[in-house]
Amino acid sequence: MNRRLTLLAALALTAAAALSLSACGSDDSFKGKVNDKIAGSDTGSEAPVFPSPSASDSAGRPKITFPPDAKNVFEYQKSGDAVKDAALADSTLSVNSVDEAIFEGSADTKALGFYNTDKALSGSITYVLGYIKKNHTWVGETRYFDYKVTVPGGGGVYVTYCSDESKSFIKNKKTGKIQNTPTTANSYVLYNTKLAKNAEGVWQTTAVASNRGNKACQP
Repeated sequence: MNRRLTLLAALALTAAAALSLSACGSDDSFKGKVNDKIAGSDTGSEAPVFPSPSASDSAGRPKITFPPDAKNVFEYQKSGDAVKDAALADSTLSVNSVDEAIFEGSADTKALGFYNTDKALSGSITYVLGYIKKNHTWVGETRYFDYKVTVPGGGGVYVTYCSDESKSFIKNKKTGKIQNTPTTANSYVLYNTKLAKNAEGVWQTTAVASNRGNKACQP
């Protein structure tokens, strides 16, 4: 069992989310999420760093911090399209915001509600509270890759990507015990996400659907 699988059942995909993501592909479970040198850079494996607001972004972006034993790595190339690249950067920050809430042991962090809204936010809160209830966190490295961005018009952006959780593991906060679980097909997840730009210029994730074990993400 990998670090995400333990709470997957708590995040059943709603019919509304399925409809909103129908253009993106498979959507068997809702995850309100849910860490390139991170967010806004091309690729990398260094400790997370986060972009400063652009000149056109008046939002006061919250700082996101990770413990030294956990890292998210985003692998994507900038497209050169301003809308796609901005949505990609904020998509990675949405992922980071959920993990930061897990590390902080609180679903009331500033970044969680800053980068997620609507179904994505409610799903994120459920997901984080599941970790808190079990006194769990995670350690290691999660890799995000194979990004695809679609701008269908109407103001929304769809971002699909895969994750590799084979090197990240559940850790019990109380005992310090790490669940060193084996890598299986379920260590790889396909995500379909929808983002919308708010009045402050932030591309917030509004809905997330995941398909664990999807063959498209297998090595």
